[in-house]
Amino acid sequence: MTEPSAPRLDGLVDRMLALAEAQASAGRVILGIVGAPGAGKSTLAAELAKDAAQRGRGHEVAVLPMDGFHLADAALTRLGRLDRKGAIDTFDGHGVLAMLRRVRDERDHTVYAPAFERDLEQPIAGSIPIEPSARVVIVEGNYLLDAEEPWRSIRSLLGEAWFVEAPNDVRVPRLIARHEQFGKSPADARAWVERVDEPNARRITACRDRADLVVRLPA
Repeated sequence: MTEPSAPRLDGLVDRMLALAEAQASAGRVILGIVGAPGAGKSTLAAELAKDAAQRGRGHEVAVLPMDGFHLADAALTRLGRLDRKGAIDTFDGHGVLAMLRRVRDERDHTVYAPAFERDLEQPIAGSIPIEPSARVVIVEGNYLLDAEEPWRSIRSLLGEAWFVEAPNDVRVPRLIARHEQFGKSPADARAWVERVDEPNARRITACRDRADLVVRLPA
């Protein structure tokens, strides 16, 4: 594993595209972007895809957020887990694994993946098209390196896994602000981060050593 750095974006794009070239004979490459809540996974994934597209060399990159595999609130209520939404057992782990196998193997047609609608706080099926032309699919999410099955089986599907780190004094306020943006009061947002998000963050960080690269993004 390469140790933490604050790399230039173009260097990370170069690494991603080199991975795609090196594994071209195997077909499509899946790159995992992992990190604790608020670390900057979504931002990094979007920037990687945007930069690759701007290079215009046929390196089509799709982004597949794991958040689309949240269980719906109706299911979480039935299971008694709504009050800790975001924990590992509030996601459809087998669904993530099955989708990544489809993304790897089904390259002659568009594969549609679910998205997470933050205004509704609900997953929406069939929202993200993974086109046959996509040579790289970036999957970003919290638990892609977890050692518990079915999550453990995901690691073998990833060409590489990058772990995104951010200092707690940057990451936690960012999380609180996000919860406020989507309707929680400042007090409720802080309480949720302390009670739900931070225990999840500790579990996610414990899997850091399973990554190929640790990326520390600028604040």
